[in-house]
Amino acid sequence: MPERRWHVSSAVIAVRPGRADEVAARLPDLPGVEVHGSGETRIVVTIEGWSTGDLGDRLTTISLMDGVISANMVFEHSEEEGALS
Repeated sequence: MPERRWHVSSAVIAVRPGRADEVAARLPDLPGVEVHGSGETRIVVTIEGWSTGDLGDRLTTISLMDGVISANMVFEHSEEEGALS
């Protein structure tokens, strides 16, 4: 059986002015999403999952949230499951 790969990406989310705190508070409810910082109109997150599809699905979900203008992946890294221990 081939080894699974664990994917980690960073993303920048552009939000409408005055909505960053509201959007940032909802993001940790999404599986594998962690908020690392925010400003008036930007939020920086990491997204983790077992495939690029998982990460893309999460990014799409974020993009469709009320108050979000755009969500763009900045970086992605993956490692074989055995390398994680």
